[in-house]
Amino acid sequence: MADDLSAVAHFLYEAGTLKQARRTGWWMAGVRDPETVAEHSWRTSLIATIIAKLEDADPARAAFLAVWHDTQETRTGDVNYLGKKYSVGAQDPRAVTADQTAGMPDVLASAVRDLVDEYEAKESPEAVCARDADKLECMLQGIEYRAQGYEHAQRWIDNSRARLVTDTANRLADELLSQNSLDWLRTALGEKNG
Repeated sequence: MADDLSAVAHFLYEAGTLKQARRTGWWMAGVRDPETVAEHSWRTSLIATIIAKLEDADPARAAFLAVWHDTQETRTGDVNYLGKKYSVGAQDPRAVTADQTAGMPDVLASAVRDLVDEYEAKESPEAVCARDADKLECMLQGIEYRAQGYEHAQRWIDNSRARLVTDTANRLADELLSQNSLDWLRTALGEKNG
């Protein structure tokens, strides 16, 4: 490959910071050690695959969009909704992505920029599924935090639930809300739920 990969290497190190970057909104719910952006993005990608498959969209494309949906937070940090109210000149994810991909081989940079554009445009079925996955993952994390005793997580559960668009995400949300966060383990062990 004739293109210099130094910018790609820089980005890979930069992306690694998301493994330490905490999702700050959970601090307002009292969660002392909330999930990282990378942890959130991983499960969001799984959920996007599921929603897209059940919505007759491309599951690989939806997961691809979900993987990249918060990569800009290496530079902006995870700004919660209250913080966004006070952000001066809030950064457009497209502009941040353009900066992040500067110097990368054109074929790679344009592919990443196109992904972020698609996600932010909210128009393709895959982008809708990926965005629903983002909200559903937040709701699911809230359910888990509530089960750990963080009662203020209920606000995140309710707000995330209300923002879902697809039929599949709404039905899955209802199912998640009807279960205990450890029902899967009881089932795997052959125990009765209850």
